[in-house]
Amino acid sequence: MTHQPARTTAPSPARIGQGTAVEQSRAAAEVQAAVVVAQQCPRNIQAALAEMRESCRQPYLADRAFFRYSRAGSTITGPSVHLARELARVWGNVQYGLVELRRDDEYGQSEMQAFAWDVQTNSRNSSTFVVPHRRDTKHGVKELKDMRDIYENNANNGARRVREAIFAILPPWFVEEAKDLCNRTLQDGGGKPLARRIADAVKAFEGLGITAGRIETKLGRPSDQWTEHDVAQLGVIHQSLQRGEVTADEEFPAPRVTAEEITGGAQ
Repeated sequence: MTHQPARTTAPSPARIGQGTAVEQSRAAAEVQAAVVVAQQCPRNIQAALAEMRESCRQPYLADRAFFRYSRAGSTITGPSVHLARELARVWGNVQYGLVELRRDDEYGQSEMQAFAWDVQTNSRNSSTFVVPHRRDTKHGVKELKDMRDIYENNANNGARRVREAIFAILPPWFVEEAKDLCNRTLQDGGGKPLARRIADAVKAFEGLGITAGRIETKLGRPSDQWTEHDVAQLGVIHQSLQRGEVTADEEFPAPRVTAEEITGGAQ
């Protein structure tokens, strides 16, 4: 007589709430409907191009189209999640999102999944990652216990993965043209004269406690010699400062004063 190996089954919840069951059914039906709609109403690439170009001419989008932060002494820039979401909208037949698969309060971490799916071509990109319930601060690492802090930390970390997932399924030429157009919009400044835009930029940074002198030191020339490109880059930096991606000291380091300068060179 032969013995069959015992079968093991994965543990499952003792019960599923009515709301969860309804949501599971709704999600499955929504996916099926999205595929059907995508096949019946395929995207019009020329219409998507026209809408993308119109969106990228708007200062509101261009101002938020790029991120900027410092890492290991270098500055990293690129297209933001705001631009990714807008391009997914105008390209059409694209679904994307961020899902918390599991939260482990004992180990202080959440398992997350970011995805983007072109339901028309069935092109899909997804990534699963772990987000520790911690946040880096000026005073070291802070453990997060408040539910809202954990939620915001998960969302902030997940936004970067959602951005990459969306860009992974969009045509590269579509994304590159959008980036170029947003850059042109930033440099054009909505048609305002350059002198006015320079004055507005100085005022905006003063509201963050950053003087015109510190900006001039960073750019290496006085404000009356700034170019459209300079003002556009300052706009990206200002948005990144407001979002907390960079700090004022990282972008505008205070000049170092030597001992010789303090003593006036006296021996």
